[in-house]
Parts: sequence; C-alpha cells; structure tokens
Amino acid sequence: MAKLRVGFIGTGKMPEKRGAMGYAMAYDHAEAYRKLASCEMVACADIVAENAAAFAAKFGIPRTYLSYHEMLEKEKPDVVSICTWPKLHAEMAIACAQAGVRLCHCEKPMDLTYGGSRRMLQVAAQYGMHLNFNHQRRYGRPFRETKRLLDAGEIGALVRMEANTWDLYDGGTHWVDMLNYFNNESPPRWVIGQIDARRQVLVFGAPVESQSLCFVKYANGVFGLIVTGYESARALGAAFRLHGTSGVIEIAWDPKPGPLVRYWKQGVTDWIPVDCGNEHLHGPGYIDRAIADAVDCLLTGRECELCARHAMNATEIIFACYESSRRRARIDCPLDIDDNPLQAMIAKGEVPFAPSS
Repeated sequence: MAKLRVGFIGTGKMPEKRGAMGYAMAYDHAEAYRKLASCEMVACADIVAENAAAFAAKFGIPRTYLSYHEMLEKEKPDVVSICTWPKLHAEMAIACAQAGVRLCHCEKPMDLTYGGSRRMLQVAAQYGMHLNFNHQRRYGRPFRETKRLLDAGEIGALVRMEANTWDLYDGGTHWVDMLNYFNNESPPRWVIGQIDARRQVLVFGAPVESQSLCFVKYANGVFGLIVTGYESARALGAAFRLHGTSGVIEIAWDPKPGPLVRYWKQGVTDWIPVDCGNEHLHGPGYIDRAIADAVDCLLTGRECELCARHAMNATEIIFACYESSRRRARIDCPLDIDDNPLQAMIAKGEVPFAPSS
C-alpha cells in the first residue's frame, strides 16, 4: 500500500529548548509521523522561508513552500498538520478539505471565533475529511486511569466535576475537553460564567481572560465547574476533582509529595493511589499516541477521539462562558453566536484589558 503523504502548514522557528510545554508544535507532530511506517513527510509551508528550510532539513522533507495553497495544489497531501495561530485555523482547514486532504490534524483551540469553529466542522463533513484537534491528553495514562475508575463505578455515579487551569480558551480547551471525556461526551445543557480581563494576556495572538468562573450543566445531569487564572489553583487545590455518589477522584498538578492520581470511596479509610507510571499532566509521548491513532482511524474508518465533533463540544462551553459574561445571563445551549464574545467586549471597551503596570 502506498504511504500517506504528509504536509505541514506552519512550521514555526526551530525551538532552542524542547519540553512538554514547548510551543514548536509542528516539530512534535513531525516526530510522531516519523515513527509511523504508513506515512511519509513530503512538504511543509511557512511564511518565513528560513523556518520552513530548517524544519525540512531536520526531518528530511524534500520540498518547502511559502504558500500553503501552493503546497496543497502541487503536493496533494493525504494528511496535513496545521500548527499555526488559532485565527488562521478555520481558513486553513477549509482549504485542506476543498483540496482533497483526507485527514487534517489541527492544533487547538479550534478557531478564534465560534462561527469559524462551526464552519470548519461543517465543511470537513461536506468533503468527507477527517478533522481532528490535538487534545492529546486523552491518551495520557493519568486520564485513562481516571476514566477506567469512572467506568468501573469505583466512585459510584458521576455527579460533579471540577477543574482548574490558567485560562479558559487556550490551556482550558484541554481541561474542558477532559471533563467531556470523563463525562462520555455529553453535550452542555446550559452554561453560566463570568470573566475578568483586567490584565492583558494574549496567547498566540488571541485574548484570554486573567480569571474566570464557568459553571456547566450537562444534558446527562452532571455538573461541571471550571475556575481559571488568579488564585484558582489555591482555591481548588487540584487540577481535577471528580465527585461521585460514593467517592472522589483527584488529579493533582504535581505528583509530589503524593500520587498524581488518587481516589477515595465509601468503605475505605484513606486515599488510594493510582499508578500512572512516569506520566504526568503533559506527557511524555501523548502527541505520538494522538497522531498514531488519528492515522489509524483514517486507515480503518473509525471516528477519532480527537474528532471535531468532540472538540466542538468543548469549544461551545468555552464560548458560552464568554457569552454569559457578555449577556450577564445563563446561556441555554446550543450556542447561537458567530463571534468571540471576549474579543468583542475588549474591542468595545466593555472590559478592561491593559498591559500589567
């Protein structure tokens, strides 16, 4: 069988230092494809020629482009990884679908606006393209073990989920996605929230709040509470806490001094530690597993855990929280907006958004 032709949109600059929290995501994607016998990397595109050349040299990629449109037209890739800023994701993913790409593996968040996110999903479905988003923590052992405990009924029926992270839109897209994963992808019924943006924070060109509170009721009756930013870690005391009818599971930010994952259930007197090997919240190896599964799903016809349908579930909750702050009201889902409420409020001067003094 012929190998899948892989292209990249947005290589970025070669990182000086690599790590689990590094941002040269195309390099992590390429390392994953390089391990797959079913794939060959054939081209990359970046608006900075030197970046594309360095990336191609590192991974033995034969051709580079300044225009991703030209790359799509000339190379006709089967698979494309998009590793650019969120405001470009929708137009690039749509171009991939229209060019006949079979699998688009895009970095998160979906897009800068809710309408752009929705259009990506619709166009991908129209053209039959597998569209995935790199919520790679679904493949991490701490999260898999937590899901195993939930599915086994170790804490009874799930009642409420709590999560803490640095912001809702960028880092929070992983955390909201994990809550949805734990809750079997149930869609939100309503969302109510509030944000504070008095400290100017931009992540990959996108404005994010400096503090937020997001309360969700899911269609299956489970509740979710996400707190972000200023003093949120102190308030919650864990990255995740899942409450059941007969127990609790906690995922810590740091495995020291105790276990990363632990749970308590009725009938025991102390917390039970969960073995997660050497894996933590950010890796290692999660992107390798994510891309390997995405490619296998393409070849076998399965829907990937990273599919746009699941990503849209998290995206709706995030933008619904921002919309709740804008309307000063609870938002009943499905969400009916096209823009980015936080960006719109900042543009109108309705929320402070100034550099720190």
